[in-house]
Amino acid sequence: MLPVVIISAIPIALLWDVKPWGSAPWVSALATRMSMSMGSGDGVASSSAMPFPPDPSIGQWIVVALVAYTVVDTVRGMIDDIRHGQVGVDLLAVMALLSTLAVGEYWASWAVVLMITSGEAIEEYAQSKAEGNLNALLQAAPRTAHVSNMPGVGEGTGDSWFQTVPVDQVKPGDVIIVLPGETVPVDGELLSGSATLDLSAINGEPVPREVYAGARVMSGAVNGATTLAMRATELAADSQYQRIMALVSEAQESRPAVVRAADRLAVPFTVLSLAIAGVAWAVSGSPTRFAQVLVLATPCPLLIAAPVAYIAGTGRLAAAGILIKTQDVLESLGRVTQIFFDKTGTLTVKQPQVVRVELVTSHRPRLDEDHVLMFAGVVESYSVHVLAKGIAAAGRDAIERLHARYAAGQRACPEPEASWAGHGRDYPVVRHVEEIAGKGIAAEVNGHAVRVGRLSFAAAGDDGFLATGSGTGFAPSDTSADAQAGLRRTRFGTLAADEMASYVSVDGSLVGRIVLRDVPRANARETLSGLHALGVEKLTMLTGDKRASAEIIAREVGIDEVHAELFPEDKVAAVRDAHSPVTMMVGDGVNDAPVLAVADLGVAMTDGTSTAASESAQVVIMNDDIAAVPRAIAIARRTRRVMLQAVILGLALAVVGMVAAAFDLIPVVVGAFLQEGIDVVSILWALTAVIDRD
Repeated sequence: MLPVVIISAIPIALLWDVKPWGSAPWVSALATRMSMSMGSGDGVASSSAMPFPPDPSIGQWIVVALVAYTVVDTVRGMIDDIRHGQVGVDLLAVMALLSTLAVGEYWASWAVVLMITSGEAIEEYAQSKAEGNLNALLQAAPRTAHVSNMPGVGEGTGDSWFQTVPVDQVKPGDVIIVLPGETVPVDGELLSGSATLDLSAINGEPVPREVYAGARVMSGAVNGATTLAMRATELAADSQYQRIMALVSEAQESRPAVVRAADRLAVPFTVLSLAIAGVAWAVSGSPTRFAQVLVLATPCPLLIAAPVAYIAGTGRLAAAGILIKTQDVLESLGRVTQIFFDKTGTLTVKQPQVVRVELVTSHRPRLDEDHVLMFAGVVESYSVHVLAKGIAAAGRDAIERLHARYAAGQRACPEPEASWAGHGRDYPVVRHVEEIAGKGIAAEVNGHAVRVGRLSFAAAGDDGFLATGSGTGFAPSDTSADAQAGLRRTRFGTLAADEMASYVSVDGSLVGRIVLRDVPRANARETLSGLHALGVEKLTMLTGDKRASAEIIAREVGIDEVHAELFPEDKVAAVRDAHSPVTMMVGDGVNDAPVLAVADLGVAMTDGTSTAASESAQVVIMNDDIAAVPRAIAIARRTRRVMLQAVILGLALAVVGMVAAAFDLIPVVVGAFLQEGIDVVSILWALTAVIDRD
């Protein structure tokens, strides 16, 4: 309607005085009678009296038509709002239109129509701007998939070996072809040898990730430069990106309590506006004064500015890799006073990291730390033990260092065939892998027998007794706890409270131990300091680990209070018994599900591959970055601050304008345009919530 209203100004102006039917006799007679009743003794209508009912010209009838359409459309909108449980408070706009028309202020009526239609346009612009980050996620959703229709896929490049179908038709087990630059349509397993995937839409990870055959491939990931083949493991509705979209849609459609409160405040504002307008009419005796006040009465700061600010805040969170279930979460985020943290995987990295390698003296210089890490790492890459991933990662780094040394010309290995440490080979050759639960894992690496695990397992010979070549100083049959403790003390010393170790033997001889510990995230201390700076009163750790190791991590990262050696029900009780207005629990969203659910705000930190988190948490951090916690709080607080500023500023200007109009300081046409300016100011101010200033 906005272009129609703007263009209509031309025929209204040109046909303002055109009355091809002439003046209606009844209008003149009525005007004379009204003039006489108001005390005009000469029988002629007073120039100050407005004719009622009016006798419009063609141009003025155009205004009447615009007003009629706008009133009907506005009333229908009010009824629809009420049906959806919202307060329909566009009554002021309807009364402003009818009152200006009744007193013959046609240009003011046109200005109010312009105000309403342009307000809708501004609202749509503001909403689309505020929802930009959310809409980007929704629009990137995969809608089709290429399903292979012949065996042996993955080698072709044309379209002869697949058919394109809607993504909803993909079934688990289907082989999917994803072309370069396309979005992975459903969750699945990679069949191609390798692929490079951009996960930024899922978890904000800026650097593409390289994955290999058998790896999980998530919907929403963007394929790199080569075609990949994958096998679908989930329906589209159950895949990762669709779950993200469900969270985004849920947040978009929700209305936070503060916005619902703003809707309710619009009712007393309407009553106040009518009261000011009625008093102005009663005191002045002029119905025009009533219209003058109403054209300046605008609830838009409440009805539009508040939700625009909150949608903008929700979009900013999404852009930062933080998804919320409802906009009410924004309100709660800004009032958090105590935060509970899980330890392992939240304050620390997700698996224990290698901190040092301790060698048995008799094996120097034949083996160095990188040799031991290489042997242990390639063996542990086949294990599911809790320490395996950390050792495997350290082993991969060690192999790179050994390759670099070999390429630089270093030939430190004493054996002519250079079989130690994989020198001269791209990758170590591994055979005969065997894992014994609770003890360790053994394999043949480059022809050498390697054992990694508990001391009794690594140092034992084939018969299960401590090997004589271990240099233990104990008899071969002496496998008692005292003997093993003596070996640890004499060869390696005592581990710290938060350390753990795996022992390594090569060819039946104990060569060293690899010491690991829970390492704090690199930005954990800075993040927790930032939370204190934001005014969060208490930071608490909840963990099932031993108190000694928990307190070491707590001191390193800046935790205020430690609750250690807890069972899941103990964690729930600790959060439930907290005496804080708003509590938050931050965990991994899987084993912390009960305590995430009981906190006022549950925050699940994931790397974009976990979907269980969305079931128990109100906030899901998709980029596995603990720094997102203070960022979320800062965004929430700024969103609320901007919203309040926009509402208070808009309402204050409107009230000042209405009072001025009541004293006849603002003409009715000028007031209509001033109200438009007030709406623009409040809405644009609310839109500043989308700007990143934190």
